[in-house]
Amino acid sequence: MSLPETVTKSPVFNNLSSALQHVLNISATSAEILVSLLIFIVIGSVGLISYVVISRYLTRWAEKTTTTLDDQIVATLKTTILAFIGILVIQFSLVPLSFLEPYKPVFNGLFLVIQLLLVAYAISKIINIFVDKFAERTAQRNAKNNKHSTFIIKKVVTGIIFLGAFVIILNVFEIPGAWETTFASVSISGIVIAFALQSTLSDLFSAFYIYIDRPLEIGDFIVVGEHSGTVKNIGLLSTRLQLLQGEELVISNKDLSSTFIRNFRKLQKRRIVFNIGVTYDTPNEKVKQIPSMIIDIIKNIKGATPQFVNFNEFGEYSLKFFISYFVNATDYGSYLAVQQQINLAIRDTFEREGIEMAYLKNVTYIKKQ
Repeated sequence: MSLPETVTKSPVFNNLSSALQHVLNISATSAEILVSLLIFIVIGSVGLISYVVISRYLTRWAEKTTTTLDDQIVATLKTTILAFIGILVIQFSLVPLSFLEPYKPVFNGLFLVIQLLLVAYAISKIINIFVDKFAERTAQRNAKNNKHSTFIIKKVVTGIIFLGAFVIILNVFEIPGAWETTFASVSISGIVIAFALQSTLSDLFSAFYIYIDRPLEIGDFIVVGEHSGTVKNIGLLSTRLQLLQGEELVISNKDLSSTFIRNFRKLQKRRIVFNIGVTYDTPNEKVKQIPSMIIDIIKNIKGATPQFVNFNEFGEYSLKFFISYFVNATDYGSYLAVQQQINLAIRDTFEREGIEMAYLKNVTYIKKQ
């Protein structure tokens, strides 16, 4: 397919140029320029009037709905329509200018490329609006704000649309060897870029893995190696954690996707285990009562559920009890608060019952002669 001749010499314009040249006694070139200006004014006025009418109709239609989705789409359509009107006005204004005849194929091709890119822009913009709306609904449903997923989808969609526009341009112009040259250039460039940006591309593909597999999301509390913190941002190349100590940790997506991640997002309750010891001179009746004492203590703490308490070991200097319970919360602060209440309650109960908690001490025995 060859480039269509959208800008052609019209008999009407020829007659109008000749009439102006004869009436005003000016040169042919000046007459053509006057006709060009006249066309610019007339078509521009008609275009602006059409734009105002269409714009008002679209605005009234958008105002009938309660959502902002159609408002954004209408804004995109209005911008696209206005740009198209401007392109058509300029394109038709060049029709009477005979001195541009040798360059008209170039202008035709330029206008066609601009129009295709404008259509691609409008389509990508509208699709991105729907992506943002879908992400907003998902965020409301999951109480999350996963911005990096939306960012990746929008970039991929935009790239595909403009790549399609580029393919259409090549097909319209029928440039000899264009496909072969383009494919070879893309292949060679891809190999060179892949070697030069190997680490960066690994991080980029890891970002897609994080989006598709969703091992973590913004707001999740995770443990990576010796670090633990809240996910604050997931970018195309790195992920940022707010550590418990307060500082920010930046991890490349490649390292993050190739290591073990402990994610507490789906944690409904936290299991806690610890040990306490009492002295060997604790009466046996008291030793038997300790498990029930601790279970009652845990039951009376809000947010805690006892699992079991057992006298499980004769230690070097203490009788050891193994304690296991659940905290019905996922955040670390709630666990610390519950553990503190349990520790204080155990200490108060032991003091009241006369039970001594074990600690390492030196005892000297003196044998009488």
